Amino acid sequence: MTGAGPVAIREVARRMERAVKAVHADVHSLLIAGFLRKTDDGKIVFPFDEIHVDFTVRAA
Repeated sequence: MTGAGPVAIREVARRMERAVKAVHADVHSLLIAGFLRKTDDGKIVFPFDEIHVDFTVRAA
C-alpha cells in the first residue's frame, strides 16, 4: 500500500486477492495499532515508506 494513497477496503482485498471480510478484520487491527489511518471518506492510508518491527514471541 506504500504510495497507493487512500484506498477502499474492497480495493485492498482485490489487490491482495483475499476476502473482504478477512481484510476488514486485518485493517481494523492495523488501525488500532497505528499502522494505518482512515480518511474522512472511510478510505485506508498506509502513511509510511517503511516500518521496521522487532519483537519476540514466547509461549505462555
